Amino acid sequence: MTVSPEHVDSREALAAFVRSLQRSHAEDGGSWENADLPSFLEALAAWVDDADGWYGNASRELPVSGDWTFFARALQAASIYE
Repeated sequence: MTVSPEHVDSREALAAFVRSLQRSHAEDGGSWENADLPSFLEALAAWVDDADGWYGNASRELPVSGDWTFFARALQAASIYE
């Protein structure tokens, strides 16, 4: 079961969320629309580009604060971190 993004309110919760995604993929990755890394990363970039549209369709406001650099560093570090 994947942790809801709405419950991610700390670094630890973000790590737990990522691990729940990993478990979801390991258990049923075939049901994912973007099950391989290249398509997953492309979909991630596309969603980030259109996040304001998603938030608008969900009748929510796109958060103006957030540490985008932290997230970018985390993604980059995952390519080399053991």
